[in-house]
Amino acid sequence: MSVRLYIGNLPQTFESKELETQLASVGDGIRFKAVLDRETGGCRGFGFANVNDEKIANAVIEQFNGREFNGNNLRVERSERRNANEGSGGGSRRNGTNSSGNAPGSARKSANKVVHSDAPAEEAPDPRWAGELSKLKDLLANQKTTV
Repeated sequence: MSVRLYIGNLPQTFESKELETQLASVGDGIRFKAVLDRETGGCRGFGFANVNDEKIANAVIEQFNGREFNGNNLRVERSERRNANEGSGGGSRRNGTNSSGNAPGSARKSANKVVHSDAPAEEAPDPRWAGELSKLKDLLANQKTTV
């Protein structure tokens, strides 16, 4: 089974072949692909390496995590796979939090937010009738009565 590694803190401009040869020095079966910006074509600062062997993947993490590459210290770790049911809406984050911002299984208490209040509200129109209300206001403003 293939192991996918996240390689971050890459410089904006670098030769991916140079990094591939350094990764290949650890073992065979390592394929690297940098994530590029669509507009500029430059590296977005990270990429992914697919490694065929678990032991080689661990060796890559051990040798390259924190290692200097073209002026930057690399960050190498296992990439978390997205679940198929999450879609591409961005609900999953790399730091392990869900879309509500709390870490899964965290003991953090949820904050009870006030959705409504019993206090008399400012005379705000019902949003369902806001369009009709603005038309009525315009009609009243345009009427001229003599007193």
